[in-house]
Amino acid sequence: MNQTICKQCFVSGRVQGVSFRYYTYQQAQRLGLSGEAINLPDGRVKVLACGETTAVDKLCAWLYQGPPLAHVTDVQCQTVSRPDCPDGFKIG
Repeated sequence: MNQTICKQCFVSGRVQGVSFRYYTYQQAQRLGLSGEAINLPDGRVKVLACGETTAVDKLCAWLYQGPPLAHVTDVQCQTVSRPDCPDGFKIG
């Protein structure tokens, strides 16, 4: 059985104003993940992804690519303990 985990990632580069959060939402929905994608004031996007380890890892790998208009320069992910992970995936 696959383990359930949560990872929080900070994505840098041209990631705001290019539908990054919406595309992340679509990927998360496709992978059956819960969590959220939020624009930060410093220009990064924060992504919380919770679900099966394999699916979370696939989303984290996708973050390095992002949607067509994005230019990702860095992704920092770490496993976090989030008993309060939201139901479904939200865009904040």
